[in-house]
Amino acid sequence: MSEMRKLPASAGAEWLVSGFTLLRKAPLGLGILGMIWALAALLVTALATMVPVLALPAQLVMALAGPLIFGGLVWAVREVDHGRPAQPAHLLQGLHDGRAPHLLVSLLPQLVAGLVLGILLLLLIGSSGLGQLSEVMTKLNELSQSGAQPSPAEMEALAASLPAGRILLWLLCVLVVFIAVALALFTLSPQVMFEQRNGLQALRLSLRACVHNLLPMAVFFLLAFVAVFAVYFLVMIVAMVAQLVGGAMLALFAAQLLLMGVIMPVFAGAVYSAWKQMFGEAGEPPALPDSGPSNVFHA
Repeated sequence: MSEMRKLPASAGAEWLVSGFTLLRKAPLGLGILGMIWALAALLVTALATMVPVLALPAQLVMALAGPLIFGGLVWAVREVDHGRPAQPAHLLQGLHDGRAPHLLVSLLPQLVAGLVLGILLLLLIGSSGLGQLSEVMTKLNELSQSGAQPSPAEMEALAASLPAGRILLWLLCVLVVFIAVALALFTLSPQVMFEQRNGLQALRLSLRACVHNLLPMAVFFLLAFVAVFAVYFLVMIVAMVAQLVGGAMLALFAAQLLLMGVIMPVFAGAVYSAWKQMFGEAGEPPALPDSGPSNVFHA
């Protein structure tokens, strides 16, 4: 691996532009991969709705599949970057050469974050504070269902009954933990897919590299938020047309497919570009690896 690089703030914008550029190079190939992911999520949701007992196992399967699919999408993005077509088979690249357990390590910080935030919630707000918050939410829900407009005095009384300072402190902790998890996961997939790194080491290196480049990261996430909003707006226009043609279900289906077909390839392309700039890449990958014995990941 090349030495970790410190990049200018403008690099964050370059990552996002690279994501859109790569999608423009292969809109159909990469778009289909994003849509396949969306279709799988829709099928799981439909299955959970029709058979409630399968809801939890289905959600667990999708949670486990997410890092593997994203790893395959990053692989497809690199193929496009090297002038080769994106193929549905690329989504399975996370299962080759022993990469799967290292990609699944990305679930670990999310589980730890949930546990830490749950403990902080109990420590900062406590059972009594949670009870007060539940009562306030119940009253607000009742007012909303009744159609009555609460007076300013009623709203002040409800707010005064809450431990506002401790709730705000917990929300600040949520923000800090979310940022830390996002930085640790940001370049994990390309490190595992292309450098064959150990998952835990990829987490650590991703966190170090992103903290080392906080300004580009801030620029990227700010611009990514704007870009997602713009794409969502355009998708909703298409969904409204679909609703006129085929009803609400067709609109929902079209919106989900289009949104995932654009956002996920763009994000994968941006992550790939960030990895290249932060770490560099050793060389051009083969089009598809031979299915042989699993590689041993170095620690």
